[in-house]
Amino acid sequence: MTACVIEGGSAGAATTAEPEAEPGTEPGPKESGAEYGADSWSESGPEEYGREPEAEGSGGPGESAAAGTPRPPGSATDAGDRAASAASAASGGRAASAHDAPLPGGFTLTSDGSYAARLTAAPGPPGERNWYPERWTLDGPEPYAVPLPLDQPEEPDAQVAPLADGRVLIGRRVADRQMFSLLYPTGPGTGELPLGAVACTEMTLLPPSPDGRCVYALSAGEHQSSLWLVAGGVLGPEEVARIPGRCSGGVWLDRAGRLLALDRQQPGGGPVKAVAVDLGRGAEVTPLLQIAPDSDDRLLLADPDSGLLLLRSDAPGRDRLGWGVLGSCLPVRFPECLRPAGVAVTPFAVQPGQMLMPESCAVALRIDGAGGSWVGVWRPAGRRLHQFAAPLGWAPGAGYWSRDGVLRLPYANGATSCGVAMLDAPPDVEPSSVSGRPSGAEGGTQPSAAVAAPPVCKPVPLGRAPLHRAARSD
Repeated sequence: MTACVIEGGSAGAATTAEPEAEPGTEPGPKESGAEYGADSWSESGPEEYGREPEAEGSGGPGESAAAGTPRPPGSATDAGDRAASAASAASGGRAASAHDAPLPGGFTLTSDGSYAARLTAAPGPPGERNWYPERWTLDGPEPYAVPLPLDQPEEPDAQVAPLADGRVLIGRRVADRQMFSLLYPTGPGTGELPLGAVACTEMTLLPPSPDGRCVYALSAGEHQSSLWLVAGGVLGPEEVARIPGRCSGGVWLDRAGRLLALDRQQPGGGPVKAVAVDLGRGAEVTPLLQIAPDSDDRLLLADPDSGLLLLRSDAPGRDRLGWGVLGSCLPVRFPECLRPAGVAVTPFAVQPGQMLMPESCAVALRIDGAGGSWVGVWRPAGRRLHQFAAPLGWAPGAGYWSRDGVLRLPYANGATSCGVAMLDAPPDVEPSSVSGRPSGAEGGTQPSAAVAAPPVCKPVPLGRAPLHRAARSD
């Protein structure tokens, strides 16, 4: 990463472009909300989060008439979207299925976006629905879903993960054990290959490995955590590492599926710090994020191609979303535009293929407000958080980018049982056209509140990156 942390790494608005704050100042929560304009935001979220400012000449995301394509709220055809968003918020942010059955778990995709898996429910009265896994095929000309039910319905707490060969891993809790199997379609039925069991009451499946063959699971305890290879091994589930402390998260740092980042709290308590686990060297654990001695530093996303890291830390004085670059001396930055008032922002996908260009990567973000969930798009080099209405039936936080900057959002609703809405990453307005500054005065990576350019610092490991200046509360 870098040898410094800078607050307000970039300034900007989601729906309007405002001048940056004066050096040495940082708006408080109310000031930040006012930055976007009273006409653009309310307590329930943006009223027109599908529109872009006229300066950009964008017609909003509703230009396509295809079913499921994002539309700006407020239109006559958006009543169903508002109802779905309200239902999603009431069910903890999960999207409604085609029969308004809340999803018990997430929507998991392979690293290349070719397959996805989820747990869904057959029609029936609330409380009596039968849950079953469903595999989505997304790399063909048309997306389609294949149900994978067995003789008995699944429990709502079952976990599923797709593999690159089209099979679906399912993890079930049976008493005090975790049972794992591979499911696959066999003509009109479903085939099942039992993999084995682990004597553990709680386990969490991690995102599928980038190689598409392996799936790991994490069992966290108060004093140590166990990392298990539950799919892709030779003799069933096997424990590959025991890591001191309580671990959570799970982000892959490379394309080979060797480097895994986990968020760890040391035994006995203390701050949470991201660490890297090298599965190719006997699960060797090394520090990854160390922004401040007492700060909680969690890694949320990583792009192996560009090295872009999305993280969350309270080093600036409160919990903030920031970004950095793996192995470079760019500072960790916390853009103002990534903390809009009254909502929570969480990244879920990074544009791949941008070799050596982390600032150009488009990042997809889930935005949760009182009115439901919608989609945000942002680039480190830009100064704006572009916001769009999500397709009806979108599972919040599910999506993947193509290399040419097209965001694909899987959705299912009463009209479409399996669909993918496509959204082109919008361009960013040059700062000079908005603020009137000379085009060469500042780039999108300059801090909004810095009095001078950060000093050139020698590249250091992420685990030893100190604070450039003391963080203060907003």
